[in-house]
Amino acid sequence: MADAFDLAVVGTGPGGYVCAIRAAQLGMKVAVVEKWPTFGGTCLNIGCIPSKALLHASELYEETTLHFPTLGIKVGTPKLDLDAMMKHKAGSVDANTSGVEFLFKKNKITALQGVGSIEGPTTVKVTPDKGDAQTIETKAIVIATGSDSTPLPGIEIDEKRVVTSTGALALDAVPERLLVVGAGVIGLELGSVWARLGARVTVVEFLDGILPGMDGEVARQFRRLLDKQGFAFHLSTKLAALDTSGKSIKAKLEPVGKGEASEIETDVVLVAVGRRPYTEGLGLKKAGVGLDDHGRVVTDGHYRTNVETIFAIGDVIAGPMLAHKAEDEGIAVAEILAGQAGHVNYGVIPSVVYTRPEIAALGKTEDELKAEGADFKVAKFPFTANGRARAMLATEGFVKLLADKATDRVLGAHVLGHNAGEMIHELAVLMEFGGSAEDLARTCHAHPTLSEAIREAALAAGVGPIHM
Repeated sequence: MADAFDLAVVGTGPGGYVCAIRAAQLGMKVAVVEKWPTFGGTCLNIGCIPSKALLHASELYEETTLHFPTLGIKVGTPKLDLDAMMKHKAGSVDANTSGVEFLFKKNKITALQGVGSIEGPTTVKVTPDKGDAQTIETKAIVIATGSDSTPLPGIEIDEKRVVTSTGALALDAVPERLLVVGAGVIGLELGSVWARLGARVTVVEFLDGILPGMDGEVARQFRRLLDKQGFAFHLSTKLAALDTSGKSIKAKLEPVGKGEASEIETDVVLVAVGRRPYTEGLGLKKAGVGLDDHGRVVTDGHYRTNVETIFAIGDVIAGPMLAHKAEDEGIAVAEILAGQAGHVNYGVIPSVVYTRPEIAALGKTEDELKAEGADFKVAKFPFTANGRARAMLATEGFVKLLADKATDRVLGAHVLGHNAGEMIHELAVLMEFGGSAEDLARTCHAHPTLSEAIREAALAAGVGPIHM
């Protein structure tokens, strides 16, 4: 006999599990469907969490030779135990995925393991790896199936020598040479991990700059910092072919414009050219759910598809592919289904690159404001003039604020520096409330902190900073 639910969520990544929990908190009877053995989706299993575990561990490894001697700490030559580092990564993943399972039980959410397919406007079929399929009935369905790595035509992935982010998080040895295809967030983060552990990293990018969509000045300054870290870049270049028949991989590179092709040898190739919505096996065509030209589920302003009872959130719909964006959309959908006014402010969604130093961005870039013809002012403050940054040997980077000239309202905020991902949120709160640079400049900040650089940048938007 079919079970009856108020909501069935297909996919338990950050968007799906948060949506399910908020719906349960609002009094709904909720079921979740997950094809993987563990909950949490790409983010918790093979994305955000494991990558941050390796980023942190590799940063500490590098710190022993980069800064320890200057700080008066003698530890000798560090020795890498990659197996132990990977065990730490696995432990981080297990703790987070089991935490989601606990939350489902706490909130009385029915968790179903198997591939979910939409059989009709209110029907979901769940097919497990073993055993019979079951069908559940529900008043509403939320598609939260996330995304997967975008392939490159003609390039075969084996997740051993030619890898996506999944394989790059599970290498059994540090490659002597690593070729990263794509200078976006994923490629630079994972390239950073292996560079710190000893790999020589070369990055191939089709465009003429790194981090597309990021503020141009920030991206250019960061590129210079990566050059100092030993990264080699081939911009306006494409990967034409790979020869994996030998001990080394031979990569054929071609310029995007005019010029001759070249060949380089490498040990591992990381293909990180982006991600695409994952809708395979969902039965969307049968259910009548519309997709756009990019394979994304089409929704209205309230996450509803063209089928009244079916909604979609996260990476399968338009917008930045960010876990926290999906979480906010999950909360919004649950609240809408409960008759409340669920809403996401897409102008105030932070974006973070977890390299060293980090980059955190919010709102408009300078290039976007110029293209819009906006009348704005630019205010900056370098970490070289911040006392705490000097003490921590973390003086790379700067804070950049973009504010409307007439109203002083902050339109964009960009931080390149140590712990930028943690510091961006006071700017998110400011922008969420439509605050001005002066509001921030008049807010007392503890001394000595890195966050003082944010206040100083706000002061620079007015009369001028104090410490520069």
